[in-house]
Formats: sequence, structure tokens, C-alpha cells
Amino acid sequence: MRIQRFRVNQQGVGEFDGGKITEQKPIGFPGEGSEVKRVGPLFYWSWAKAEHEGYIPLHPHQGFEIITYVISGKAEHGDSLGTRSVVGAGGLQVMQTGSGVSHEEGFVGPDMQGFQIWFEPHLREALRRKPTYQQFEHEEFQTIVKDGVKVKEILGDDSPVLFETDALMWDVLIEDEITFQQSLTKGRSLSVLVLDGTGELNEQVYEAKDFFVIDGAESVKMIVQAKEKTRLLIIEVPTSVSYTLLRK
Repeated sequence: MRIQRFRVNQQGVGEFDGGKITEQKPIGFPGEGSEVKRVGPLFYWSWAKAEHEGYIPLHPHQGFEIITYVISGKAEHGDSLGTRSVVGAGGLQVMQTGSGVSHEEGFVGPDMQGFQIWFEPHLREALRRKPTYQQFEHEEFQTIVKDGVKVKEILGDDSPVLFETDALMWDVLIEDEITFQQSLTKGRSLSVLVLDGTGELNEQVYEAKDFFVIDGAESVKMIVQAKEKTRLLIIEVPTSVSYTLLRK
């Protein structure tokens, strides 16, 4: 098992709409300053914030699967399929961009926070599919509360999201001084972003905005020992896939 910790100064940055939207990028595009370029089919992860509101004009995508997960505020979406939608805190927008689609985005506060995360399915197959848009509210996801830990499944077997890429995702809230464990099987990798809190992850210190990558060269456990209330976003993907990854 290899665990790597990336502090905020090892992550990328970006902005849109003249700085009205700012971004911390645990996984960024080349030249944006992120030390992590991809984890298996997961190749972009932006933590976007808008104090008031900011907009990104119409632009095209092909092939990739793109999710927008809202922490606070609202995310607005419009696309060339004719979609016009708004999702609030805890909601998810999912674009399977297939043969091609254009979309525009609005991040609306006050104090909007959200994540846009990109995955690479088998692109040669994805490009033959029609683009789709899905939207889900917070209440549509399964949340399990046990022993001081709340786990919301965003992508996975019990999620309502239809997804092509082999990916699992959880929003985890750990109460003060509670230990949380998650198993990782051989050949899988975890990407863990700390939204809030301090503690230790497999005996490595963490604090808010830290990003961890755990490679499962063998079956292992991730052990989080919270020293105060901690919130994590966790994504599991295969360390490698059977198809050629084309996005560099």
C-alpha cells in the first residue's frame, strides 16, 4: 500500500468569470499546478467556490462523464439537449457527454461550494453513445448513520446514478474523536479530499484541504482517526483499466 498526502500548495488553482469562481484542484489539467494528474480513470477534480455568483458560458465536451456535486448554494445547468435545471446543496448533476454536447454553468451563492469531477470511460465506445443529463436531489441518495459516522453513497450499487466508468463515491461525516474504517481491495485506488477537520489517516496527519491518494497493491484498510468533526469526499476507482486511457 502506498499513501501520498498532497497539501493545498501541491494542488492546482483556477478561476472563471473574472475570479467570481475560484478553484482548488486536487487533480488538475497540465500546467495548473496539481502534482496529481490522474488516478486510474479519474482525471480531474475541482473544488469550486463562488462568494456571490459566477457563470461559465456555453462550451463543448465529448466522451467523458462529468459530475457536479453541490455542498452549499446552487448549481445551474443549461445544455444543447434543451436542459435547464438547478440543483441545491447535496444534489448532483451528471453529464455523460457521449458523441458531444455543449453546456453552460452557473455557481450561485451566497458562499456556493461544489465539486466538478471528470472520469474517462472507454472513449471509443462512449463517443458512439448519445449524450445524456441526469440530476438528483440530496434525498434520493442512501445515507447510513452508524457509531458517529454518516456515509452518503453518491456513486455505487445503491446510488440512483447510471454511470459507465467503474467508480464509487461517498460523502463521509465523522463526529469528534471517532475512528472510521474503509476497506480497499487489491487493484483499486482511493482518492480522499478533506473538506473539514483534523486527525490522522493511517497514522498520517491530515487537516482541511488535504488530498490523499491510496493505491491498493494489496487488500488494505483506510483508517481515519478524527480529532474533531471531519468531512471527507472519497472516490474509489481501479488503479488501472482494461482499455487505453486517452486523456493525458
